[in-house]
Amino acid sequence: METTSRAAAQAPAAEGGQQVPTARRTVDGYLRAPFPWYGLDEAFTGPRWLMQVGTAADGAVEHGSIGHGDEPSLRGESGAAGEPREKFAVVVTVAAHPSRRSADGTGLLEATSVSSAAWLAGVGLLSFTWPGQMDHTLRDDWLEQQTETAWVLADDLDGEDWSTLSLPVDGVPTPFHYRESEFGWVLAGTTQQSVHVGAYGRGMSAYGLGFAMIKDIATYA
Repeated sequence: METTSRAAAQAPAAEGGQQVPTARRTVDGYLRAPFPWYGLDEAFTGPRWLMQVGTAADGAVEHGSIGHGDEPSLRGESGAAGEPREKFAVVVTVAAHPSRRSADGTGLLEATSVSSAAWLAGVGLLSFTWPGQMDHTLRDDWLEQQTETAWVLADDLDGEDWSTLSLPVDGVPTPFHYRESEFGWVLAGTTQQSVHVGAYGRGMSAYGLGFAMIKDIATYA
């Protein structure tokens, strides 16, 4: 699969799998990106929040995520008395480019594709999820297994695990690869602005979403 490496794809999560607190997130990395960022369109009126950017070996910004709705806890399981899980959707923007030399000429950077966006979205959903009955000591094994499964699924977007969903991107109907699991949903597609868009969420239906290029990412700071 022509995509970002698995090591790079895990960049949105901090060490130990914990998300970076809001206070530590800045817009600086987003401003360094040479590509446009995407989020949910104006039909979504809830909270929006920065997550993190991922970089290539040469430090170039390759991808990043924007959250919408409730900021999910790590487990995201139901609370007491059957309280619902958080409702959120995260949009991942991935620079579209072929395999190329790094800026310093010392290595080869892997190509990205819509599978890259599907992979990042799948791993992103896993970062907030694990079965509630699982002991913490078993989580690493479970996460490794599920991460490998997400990799395999992203490499076979035409397989039976995926369906096709048409959603507006900048007002234009755009086909997305879409799948659901017990933990939430994942989708991925390509925009007319030469970027790949992935998304994942829980508690918010993917069928009613629309995406739009963010005019000024600095307003998220």
